[in-house]
Amino acid sequence: MFIFAGFLIGAVWGGIFARRKGGERLDIVQYAAVWGLIGTILGTVLTVVIQRAM
Repeated sequence: MFIFAGFLIGAVWGGIFARRKGGERLDIVQYAAVWGLIGTILGTVLTVVIQRAM
């Protein structure tokens, strides 16, 4: 659940960030993809930490 949420939050954040910087459509897509992957990694780490704590 955290993994999917991390991807969505990261992708939205990356798209907004690229749009604010004046990027074109492909720039926005690239930023959204990269930030989505970063969010996925953070969500995975969070999931592992929570599972280890239990």
